[in-house]
Amino acid sequence: MTRTVLWGFEGIPGQQGPWEVWAKQVSSPFLKQVFQTLSLNQSITDLVHQQSRVNLSDWVELAIALQYVQRGLVAWFEKQPYDSRWGTRQAISTFLSFAVLWSQLSSGIDANPYLTEDTRQQLSQSCFQMVLQVLRAFSQRPYFPLYGGVFALFSGNYLRETLSYLDEPLRRVEGTQEKARILTLLGYSLRTAGRTDRAVAFHEQALEIAQKAGDRACEIANFNHLSRAFIAKRDFSEAMHYSQRALVLARQVGDRLGEANALTNLGYSEVLSASQRECMDPGEYETPVAYLKQGLKLSEQSITSDLDSFAARQSQALCYNSLGIAHVILGQIQMAMAYLEKGVEAAQFSGDLFLQGTNFSFLAEVNYAQNNHNRALLTACLGMYLLERIESDEWRQPAALLAILQGQLGEEGFRAAIAQHKPQIISVIGVDGYDHLPKLLEEYKRSLN
Repeated sequence: MTRTVLWGFEGIPGQQGPWEVWAKQVSSPFLKQVFQTLSLNQSITDLVHQQSRVNLSDWVELAIALQYVQRGLVAWFEKQPYDSRWGTRQAISTFLSFAVLWSQLSSGIDANPYLTEDTRQQLSQSCFQMVLQVLRAFSQRPYFPLYGGVFALFSGNYLRETLSYLDEPLRRVEGTQEKARILTLLGYSLRTAGRTDRAVAFHEQALEIAQKAGDRACEIANFNHLSRAFIAKRDFSEAMHYSQRALVLARQVGDRLGEANALTNLGYSEVLSASQRECMDPGEYETPVAYLKQGLKLSEQSITSDLDSFAARQSQALCYNSLGIAHVILGQIQMAMAYLEKGVEAAQFSGDLFLQGTNFSFLAEVNYAQNNHNRALLTACLGMYLLERIESDEWRQPAALLAILQGQLGEEGFRAAIAQHKPQIISVIGVDGYDHLPKLLEEYKRSLN
């Protein structure tokens, strides 16, 4: 089943977003049926697939209505005076939600057995063009997340469906600046979900298109993403190569965010590369740690406006995360803990679930090393849930620590310890997340057998 949820409108039992309210405002039976289907979280693809009678006027009315709704929502979210960060995230999710919706409509039309071939192609192509129109408008927004991912708004099945539904239109469209930016967004989401090889392919394609289009910010972003992808593949030589290219180009064009990310990737890859050698000289870490600190300083300087804050905070979270892990490797636990705590705060501000999860995960390790098992349990629970939610394989790291703590505390003591942290856990991942923790831990232990 495919879903289209508008973030910021949840809360009505059995319904998803404002669709039911809108269904009551329209007179067209077809438009009303579409809105009601979406409100009940049912498949819009199946609805269109089963339509035995399709009038062109109904589709024209649907296209006009959806465009007005999308543009109105985006404009409203962009003008939120009290919480511009929330408004920016909702605007991003609105663009993606409507792109997925039009993709679902196109898929349903393609499979409809009641239409003539000409009608099917005409309507399907029209829906496809609407997908591209939405994505192009999104890619030109100043808050387009070149250093963020879809997973910040879509997770689990939502993430898989978003990647799946946007993959087809992107394969069919010619190389454009807009395509390069959307590929960048999806590539980052794929990497953090553990699909590194496919992410590399996305970023390489986006890089080629961005270079031809002269989109320097997108080009720099993809150099940086490729660097991070090769860090994940433990190929530190390639990681340093791409980060150096990003650094040179960012300095040439004055892209401070790109430079901050490049310095962070360069420093982080050099720290990890040095840690692989049997005889570690502490002096080897001075230069890469200096790169990381320069990256952090640039990220902080980039937080000059609400729109800049969204991207800069994500970069800042990456810097804190990398510095924290670097100091873990260096054995400087207190300093590592301070950076990771700040990393959590910055990641929560930007809505980056991957960096939230990894910061919590390493905080758990640091607290456990300091014999602060109470704090280790709390942060491991949060890291495990957030990373599993976006389907990152790294959720197993905090799960392994929780299994150790469960063995040390005993079954009853472990349950009591988690219950003690219930208010703090719910404040981050909600009641459903809290209830899901025992199931995740059992899933991890079963996977070991």
